[in-house]
Amino acid sequence: MPYALVFTDDYTRRVVRFLKRHPALKNQYAKTLALLEINPHHPSLRLHALSGRLAGVHSVSINLSYRITLELLIQDQQIIPLNVGGHDAVY
Repeated sequence: MPYALVFTDDYTRRVVRFLKRHPALKNQYAKTLALLEINPHHPSLRLHALSGRLAGVHSVSINLSYRITLELLIQDQQIIPLNVGGHDAVY
């Protein structure tokens, strides 16, 4: 069963700013979201749980430099993206 991506208004604003700054990543970003919906545990996403002040949040990779942090609700089959950007920006 595929997962549902649930976008908040705050996240949507962040994505618009991110893609304006990095238009070359638009296709990679779209591919990452499509793969998240199908299988968030796909090896190329490098899904992992975060710790410390970001405990309860997960991260996936768009590429080696950019990440998406997200809340993964396995029970409801929902994925709620929280932030997108470079490693230092999202952590």
